[in-house]
Parts: sequence; structure tokens; C-alpha cells
Amino acid sequence: MSEEKKSGALEPAKVHKLAELVNYSEGSVVSRTIAKTKTATVTLFAFDKDQALSEHSAPFDAMVQVLDGEAELVIGGKSIITKAGETVVMPANIPHAVNAVAQFKMLLTMLRE
Repeated sequence: MSEEKKSGALEPAKVHKLAELVNYSEGSVVSRTIAKTKTATVTLFAFDKDQALSEHSAPFDAMVQVLDGEAELVIGGKSIITKAGETVVMPANIPHAVNAVAQFKMLLTMLRE
């Protein structure tokens, strides 16, 4: 079994199509952590339409890269619509939420100090 399949991490020195590494599931949010270190965590998400992550905050910055579809990010009470190919930074200690306007996939990078 490859290291990729055992841990969820990506096999080094190989091309990966991120949007293909996580699948949609009806009525669900699916996640897969692909890298984790002391200073960062990188996680892929697939949201079915109308699914959400409720408002919360984190003690470190997080960067959302939309890989497919469309999402609404609510950051500090401000709504931002973002689509495939776009990136948004969610600053540390500011409440934020994620809402699936349509099915969408994102890469979330959490940056610790």
C-alpha cells in the first residue's frame, strides 16, 4: 500500500490533481488532510450544495483556495462569494463560516506561528 493511501499525505515527486483527491458525498462535507506539520495543516474539502461549516474562529490565519464550484465565506460578518480559481485569506481570531452555494471543493491551508 502506498504512503498516500495509508496516511492521506501525498506521494512526493508526483503530480496530483487536488480536486480529484476528494469526492462529493450527498448531504455531506468530506475532508482529507494531505499534509500536517508543526506550522501548517493542508486539508481538502468537498461540500455538497447547502452544506456548511458553522461560524468559528481559529488562533491562526487560514487560506481557502476554491478548486471547484462556488462558496460563500462569511468573515467577521462580511459575506464573500468565491469561485473556482480564487483564494481568500481568513485572518486569525476573526469569526468565519463556510457555506456551499453550490457543490464546491476547497484546499484549506492553516498557518501556525
